[in-house]
Amino acid sequence: MLRKLLVAGAALAMVAPASAVTVEVTQSEAFQEKLADDYGEREADVLARSLERRIEAAFERDGVSADRVVVTIEDAKPNRPTFQQLSDRPGLDGIRSKSIGGAKVTGVAYDASGAQIGELTYDWYETDITMVIAGHTWHDANWAFDRFARKLARSLS
Repeated sequence: MLRKLLVAGAALAMVAPASAVTVEVTQSEAFQEKLADDYGEREADVLARSLERRIEAAFERDGVSADRVVVTIEDAKPNRPTFQQLSDRPGLDGIRSKSIGGAKVTGVAYDASGAQIGELTYDWYETDITMVIAGHTWHDANWAFDRFARKLARSLS
């Protein structure tokens, strides 16, 4: 029985439609420098995938029919040290070290004809260290990404 369920689930996953929106994530020049100098280049992919997933989910949830979204991460601050920071500064503790995080994002949505249908700039940074959850490295940045995605989707629906 379990095997039949797994096979059926795999078949459904293969025929499930791809996301209706294409999300292109880039980083501002200033943030690229921050990645290269401090956070580490690998963090760009981590942040881009997180932002992309959140936009796709918000658009699907709200039924937004945008064809393409171009998003720029203007800034992001981690709650916990990144791998590069831990490597560069051995005194940091990957579990106990925490800081105020957040992000600033700018996005433009386009329809299938390439016409701009919406634009949003959003930033959110925690302001109180006692309120930092810091469940993972980019917790507050992901919180900002989620808010950005929901606000952009609502503005387009």
